[in-house]
Parts: sequence; C-alpha cells; structure tokens
Amino acid sequence: MAEEKLMMKALSMDIITAKMFTELHLSITEQYGEHGRELIQQGLQAFGLKDAEAMAKKATAEGENHTFFEYLPQIVEGQGQYTDLTTFARFSKMFAHIAKPVVDTYGEEGEQVIMRAVERFGNKRGAGIAQRARTNGLENSLKNYLTNYDMGRSDLFEIETVYKEDEVEQTFTHCPLGQQWADDGMGKYGILYCKVIDPSIAKGYNKNFEVVHDEFVLREGQCHFQFQMKE
Repeated sequence: MAEEKLMMKALSMDIITAKMFTELHLSITEQYGEHGRELIQQGLQAFGLKDAEAMAKKATAEGENHTFFEYLPQIVEGQGQYTDLTTFARFSKMFAHIAKPVVDTYGEEGEQVIMRAVERFGNKRGAGIAQRARTNGLENSLKNYLTNYDMGRSDLFEIETVYKEDEVEQTFTHCPLGQQWADDGMGKYGILYCKVIDPSIAKGYNKNFEVVHDEFVLREGQCHFQFQMKE
C-alpha cells in the first residue's frame, strides 16, 4: 500500500521573520559583542517594540524559538505602527532597521556581518526544504525545489516561471520585500538580503544547486533568476 503524502504547509512570515531576527542577533553579537547587542536594540526600537512583540508572540504560538524577547521588556507600552501592513512589509522593515545601525557604524565589514546572517538563515531554510521533500519520499532535485518551498508566495509576488530541461528560470516583476525597501529608501540595506538569500537557500537544499541572480528589483526593477543543478 502506497504511503500517504503529507501536506506540508508553508511557514508563516512571522516564523520566517523570527528566524531571520535570530540569525541577525547571532551574527552581529558574535562579531561585535555587547556593542552589537546595543546596535540591535537601537534598530529594534527604530522598527518599533510593539510591532516586534506582536511578531514574536505569533512566532512563539506557532512553535518557533527565537531571540526577539531578549530585546523586549516584559511589558511593552504603546501601539504598533505597522499592524495594517502585510507580513512581508513588516519583515522588510525589521530587517532594514536592524541592518542600518550595523552598516552605518561598521561600513563594509558590517555589510559582511549582515550578509553572513542571511547566508546562515538561507542555508537552514534550504535544509528545511530538502527535509520537506524527503518527508514525501522525494529527492532534493531541481524539480522538487519550488514545489516544496517553505514560504508561501501570495498574489503580492508577480512571477513568471519557465521550466527547462536542466534549469528553472524565474522573473519577479513585483516583489513586496524589495518594493518595501525601495518605498522606505532602505535599498542600501535590503540589497544585502537580496544578494545572498536565494543562493544560500539553494546550497542548503542541495550543495550542487546554484542560483544565478543577475537582476534585482532594487537595481534593475525586476529580479531574474536561473536555478541550475550542477553535476
């Protein structure tokens, strides 16, 4: 009797945001110690403690362990600024506000620290995608990557996907993450995420998986990807 296929739900953006924050915390404090913690606190306050608390509580309720609460008082006063925004917009704002004081203080070195956090975040997500495929007896092959992806793609993403013999080509004509950074004038910090995230997820999924990302929403007005499995 064939095994029943398991329906794997996409991770919520609250969980994904909490995972990203945790990797930022680890990378920044690993490099800069107590001063790194102060910069994170500065960034989180600029983002908004009430908004951070709301995401932290949702992520915790869904079973995610994270480090948001290390930076939040027991009782957070006030109201959130971004409750009416999408979870994608809140992710973008959180990331940029944490990255900004680090990059503004440490320049190119700070950029490398932020990108290292994104790389670790991506690698772990890629390994999780491979695990999602394995759960249903599927290999971590090219054809099983997008069908087992961990983040839901809402109608806010405008994507054209073309499947080829040994490659998947994607063009994003609209990305809510990149658009939010552009709208906020935070592209300098958001591009650090864009440059690293997809290649890192791919490597975590399969060490032979490579992503050519040659156009960016924040630079060319659209994102263009070629996903290739190398022998």
